[in-house]
Amino acid sequence: MKHRIVVLGAGYAGAFAAGNLARRLSPADTEITVVNAVPDFVERMRLHQLAIGQDLAFRKLADVFAGTGVRLHLARVTGVDPERRTVAVTGEDGDGELAYDTLLYALGSSVAHHGVPGVAEYAFDVTGLSSALRLRERLAGLGEGGTVLVVGEGLTGIETATEFAESRPDLSVALAARGELGAWLSPKARRHLRQAFDRLGITVHEHTGVEAVEPTRAIAADGTSIPADVTVWSAGFAVHPIAAASGLEVAETGQIVVDRTMRSVSHPDVYAAGDCAYAIGENGRPLPMSCASAGSTNMQATAAIIARLTGSEVPTIGLKYHGNHISLGRRDAVFQMVDGDVRSKSWYLGGRTAARLKSGVLKGAGWGIAHPTFGMPKRKRRLATTPDRVGVRVAA
Repeated sequence: MKHRIVVLGAGYAGAFAAGNLARRLSPADTEITVVNAVPDFVERMRLHQLAIGQDLAFRKLADVFAGTGVRLHLARVTGVDPERRTVAVTGEDGDGELAYDTLLYALGSSVAHHGVPGVAEYAFDVTGLSSALRLRERLAGLGEGGTVLVVGEGLTGIETATEFAESRPDLSVALAARGELGAWLSPKARRHLRQAFDRLGITVHEHTGVEAVEPTRAIAADGTSIPADVTVWSAGFAVHPIAAASGLEVAETGQIVVDRTMRSVSHPDVYAAGDCAYAIGENGRPLPMSCASAGSTNMQATAAIIARLTGSEVPTIGLKYHGNHISLGRRDAVFQMVDGDVRSKSWYLGGRTAARLKSGVLKGAGWGIAHPTFGMPKRKRRLATTPDRVGVRVAA
């Protein structure tokens, strides 16, 4: 019987992982299935562009995995039973179960409401395709002088506010930041960021925590009312409670607690990658939810799965966070490197050069997804007679 590998989620982490597994493992021994709720690969890093009205072409996952041997199962995951090694799903064909021998959990994250009243009812977000399309429709109907408030001073909030202001100069765009805008950046990069906000006419409400959202305004912690025909919530991410409900060991965030090889510390047949993995980086801190972390954790997870199944030594992949690359519309960006303690280095890159670099990163990620088995070895690795399912052999 073939070894059944099931990958949950076909985002940046899951799609890359499925391709790597298909590249390196022999189809004579393994069966790889990817479960995803929608038929397209969604470039999450570009959803703010989609929301403001730009036309983006998403790749069909059926085309992405065509000829790779990877099976695509379009369904929504409703539960995981790690004791029985099954995944419960629901889709157009009804409810069902998928059995696995090895599970790679890469379901990503969604917007975190933080229990703020009115966010679920009245706010919009750009963390998923359906929510971005809902926001796109709302913004398309917003006339000249309409007010948009972006809540959150993180990467998503900054990119969303600048993209909206550049694409729709007829709108009045504001951003509410709990602290200082770009506080984590180096002084020169922070100055560049502020100049971009000034150039685009974005109003910044610093040291402003939003504690309620209403249909036409947001209420700050001090009682100040901020007008907003549209409130875009980008104040952090949260993972789906499926992992916690399944009995897998999770952190307070709901992320799956993994060891250095991305293996669940409670269930050795389960691996996690991307936003849903509580992975400790080389600096001793949890990796942030980001596309960069999705890349390193999926490479480590797939390397560990392949090594253990083929009886090889498990290699270690670097788990470092190298920096922030922030788009400021289509013609400007900031690229800020950080040190091992995630402190910004004095050097930064800004302007059109940084924007071209960011565009290259996005195009490279998209190309990699579209060619998941590029450079496929002619000789694929066969499984060991007794794959390592419990022991840990990590290379120094």
